[in-house]
Formats: sequence, C-alpha cells, structure tokens
Amino acid sequence: MVTYIGVAVGFVTTFFVLTRFLTTEEVGLARTLLDAGTLFIGLAQLGTSSSIIRFFPYFRDNNRHHGFFFWTIIVPIIGFVFFSLVWWACHAPIADWLGEKSPRFVDYYWMVLPLAFFMLYQTIFETNANVLMRIVVPRAVREIGVRVGLLAVYLLYAGNWLTISGFVMALCVVYAIAALINLIYLFSLGSISLQPDISFLRNNKPLVKNYLFYTGFLIISSLTGVLAPLLSSFFITAQMGLSYTGIFAIATYIAVMVSIPYRSVIAIASPQLAAAIKDGDRAQATLLMRQCSNNLLLIGGFILLLVWLNIDLIYYILPNGKEYSQAKEAVLLLALSQLISATFNIALNTLNFSRYYAFSLLWAALLTGSAIVFNNILVPRLGMTGAALSNLLSVLLYFVCVLTTVCTTTRTSPFSWDQVKGIGLLGAVFVLNMLWLRYIPLSNIWISSLLRTTILLGGAAYIAIKAHLSDEINALLCSIFIQRH
Repeated sequence: MVTYIGVAVGFVTTFFVLTRFLTTEEVGLARTLLDAGTLFIGLAQLGTSSSIIRFFPYFRDNNRHHGFFFWTIIVPIIGFVFFSLVWWACHAPIADWLGEKSPRFVDYYWMVLPLAFFMLYQTIFETNANVLMRIVVPRAVREIGVRVGLLAVYLLYAGNWLTISGFVMALCVVYAIAALINLIYLFSLGSISLQPDISFLRNNKPLVKNYLFYTGFLIISSLTGVLAPLLSSFFITAQMGLSYTGIFAIATYIAVMVSIPYRSVIAIASPQLAAAIKDGDRAQATLLMRQCSNNLLLIGGFILLLVWLNIDLIYYILPNGKEYSQAKEAVLLLALSQLISATFNIALNTLNFSRYYAFSLLWAALLTGSAIVFNNILVPRLGMTGAALSNLLSVLLYFVCVLTTVCTTTRTSPFSWDQVKGIGLLGAVFVLNMLWLRYIPLSNIWISSLLRTTILLGGAAYIAIKAHLSDEINALLCSIFIQRH
C-alpha cells in the first residue's frame, strides 16, 4: 500500500508537474544529477547493502547483534571519501565528454557529492531496517516522503521561489531529511548498537576474512554492475543533450512502474533467502525464488500491458505530451527490461548470497561491456529508441548468463510451468492489442483505450485466476472475498 501511494504521488509529480512546469532540459538536469548520485552510492557503499543482508544472520542474537550496525555505517564512509577523490580526479574528462551538449550539468558537477552522501545513508539505514524485518517506515520514507519532498521542490521552482541553484540544493535537502528520518526510526527500534564487539570478531576470524573478501569482490563488481543501468541516460546526455535526457527520463518513469512490486517483495524476501542459503535449505530457497519470480512476472506483466494499452492516452493527457511522445517506442523496450529484471533479480540475489558469488562479477562485467557496445552502436543511429534497445539487449544477455549459472551451481531454479503459461498469456494479449489497433481502429482515444483495457486486460486477468497461475494471488483474492461475505 505504501508503495502504491508513492506511485500515485510520483504519477502526479511526473505527469502533471514536471512536464508542465519544467523544460525538458531542466527535467534532464534533475535526472542526470540523480543518476550520478545513484552511480556514486552504488560504488561508495562498497557493497554494504548486500553485505548487510548476507552477513546479518551470522551476527544476529538477542544482545544487539554484536555491534553489527557500527560497521554498516563506518564502511560506507571509507567508500565515500575514496570515491569523492575519484570524482574530483574525473572532473576534467567528464566535463569534456558532457560539456558540449550538456553544459548545465557541468555547472553543478560538485553538487553530486552532498546529494550522493545523503542518498547513500538513506539506503544504508533502510537496509538495516529491512534485515530487522521492519520495512514499512523506511519504504514510506523512500516511496512517499522523498517523492512528496521532490514534488514540493518542483513546485517551488515552478513558482519562482527557487533559483536553479536553489533547486539543486533543495534536491540534496530532501534526501538529507529522508536519511535523518530513517536513522531516527532505526534507533527507535531499540535493538541496535553502534558499539563494536571486537571480541566477537576475534573469535570469528574466518567470518571476518569472508566478509572482507566478499566486500572486496563487491567493490570490483560494483564498478561494472552499477554503471550499466545508467549508461543509456549518460550516452543521451553526452550525444543528444539534456533536453533529450529529459524526454527519455519521462519514458523511464513510465516504464519503472512495471518493477514497482519488486521493490516491496525483494525487501522482505532477500533476508529470508539469505537465511535459507546460510542454513543450506535448498528447498526453501527454491520455493522463495519461484514464488517471487512467478508473482512478479504476472503482476509486472499486467502493469506493462496496462501501460502499453494506454500509451497513446498517457501521452495525450500529458502536458506537452507531443514533445515527450518521441520516446513512445522506448517506453515499451524499457518496460520489457524492467519486467525481466524484476522477474529474475531474485536469482541474482541467490547467486550473490551463495558461495558462487564470484560469478556475478564476470556477468556484471559482461553487462557493462555489452551496454557500452550497444549504446555506442545504437544511440547514434536510433537515438532514444536505440538507448532503450541497448538496455534491453544487455539485460537479456546478462540474465541468460546469471540464470544458467544459478541453475547449474546452486541447483535451485526460479522457473516453473506457471511462468511459461503466464508468458503465453501476456504475449497473447500483446498480439491481440496489435490486431485490434490494426483492424478495429477507433478515432476516440478515450473509448479505444477503455475498451481494449476492459476486454483484453480484464479477460486476461479472468483467465489467470481461473487457470491458477499464482496460488498466492488466488489465495489472497479468496481471503478478501470470504472476509467481505
């Protein structure tokens, strides 16, 4: 519920504020700054988010967990200082790369550092709460608090209460407040301590060695894996300019709706999966993988279809929609990438939590390398569609390798026959929509969207329920029906 309230706030922000009151260049600037901050924290946290989930079961006890949370705060500080120096050293080459087409980003290059710092610790505090099985408040901060804060910033800028410099500074303030709220909530749980338990570490030297090796591996892995999802935006910024980055950003916002269910599911499933792998419970790990993968495929697939069946209507009601509709084809390609990632990221977590995690470094390098190659080839030729296609191709290649590795090494699998049936059902709706648009064209866009959504999507939902493609969804619907009657 928190996640979808956040979606509603994000919908208003994206479709009725950003596109109406900000220019495409200003949208592109905000997007590039946030992408740069995301890239920075992916590197600076030194793998802490994954390490927290993987190693917390080894520290967990009734005595404030042996000061585990002290290390989760100290390690990212080290990473932040190091990568701040790297950011300083890269100023000249990045300015040369982006300066011609996107000089405004270069003007605010250094604002990435405070923005990234607050984004970093918002993420760390949230992950700490997740392993304590307290996800609602941090999720509310991320999904609702941050979005409401950003909405306020955009409105203040639109009303000329903020200059462009004040606008950028206000972005930092939003994430600073979010990090502070998460920190206060974490301490309110009363089960953490920032006093390190040195004696526990001395008595568990193999655990410390394993943690250091795992963290070192994640540092290298992050250099490749974190960069890949953000490459398309940076290539557009460098080769086409911030205005096109803004148009692509709106397409990305639309596509990201497909993966929203993943955020909540993975927050609660990952600690359980890490515990199952730690205990050697292969059956439980496989069950979690298949439940998550199958349900996320169905829910995400229906969201994708809902978006695509109404894509013309979305751009029709969007302020300045004609300008943003240049990225219509990119929305579909980006949404497919999001669906694949949401469906199979649980397998990547399985690989990272297992003793075969080193393989993920190889595949992360492949993901980044293929993304660079595809973007270099396709962006100059196809523009924003090429960037989206690059994203899809690199994600497909990446998950083929990840899934093959997981199935052969851990002897677990996210696959089931229900997934095959689900893919068939989603594909059938997509084809029927194409045939409808071709052979039953309607001039009224509202009626066309309403009829196709009601008949095609409603029919598919009925078939999915009757065919029991998800036992969990059917059980939930039955419980709701029984309670109401």
